[in-house]
Amino acid sequence: MFDWMEEAGRVVEKIGTPEFPCALADGLRQVAPFDFTVVFGHVGTEAPIDLHDDFPKGKRRIFVEDYQAGPYVLDPFFLAATKPITPGLYRMRDIAPDRFYQGEYYRSYYKRTGLAEEIGYFIDIPSTGMVVVSLMRAEKPFSAKEIRHLHALWPLVRAACCKHWRDFPTMARGAVANGVSRRVDLAFQAFGDGVLTPRE
Repeated sequence: MFDWMEEAGRVVEKIGTPEFPCALADGLRQVAPFDFTVVFGHVGTEAPIDLHDDFPKGKRRIFVEDYQAGPYVLDPFFLAATKPITPGLYRMRDIAPDRFYQGEYYRSYYKRTGLAEEIGYFIDIPSTGMVVVSLMRAEKPFSAKEIRHLHALWPLVRAACCKHWRDFPTMARGAVANGVSRRVDLAFQAFGDGVLTPRE
């Protein structure tokens, strides 16, 4: 665990930059390997805001796009984040309702993810909302030792995420606006390509 201090330095160094979420995920993977990361921001009961994810394209459709289309309203993580829950690290099975695996959410949506386990850091962002950093495994659950080690990192994860995502709704709107602007720029650059001369 003490070897993680170098990783911690990299995480802190990236706060406030676009590289922060990847640095955080990469650092956490050194403690307990996992397959996917997704970070959702929650403001009241509004639809979750995708702040970061590292899903491949096919998986992203299930984990983000399909999820945001409606199933999130039955997600134990979403429901916990909007109560709100006491900040900390939680396993899905610790906060899921009884008979979760027989319920509608599991049968109609969650089963499609193919996950063996999902755990999440629930981070309260003062006067803003809740950020949930989810770590997902496809093959096997996290061991008790791995959970203990991830718990031990809570103070740094909480502080770093609070600082980086202190105004996440505004950050998310800016990212969307930048994406639209970029697409418009590319469209103008491609307009008439192969038909008009460079001067035209």
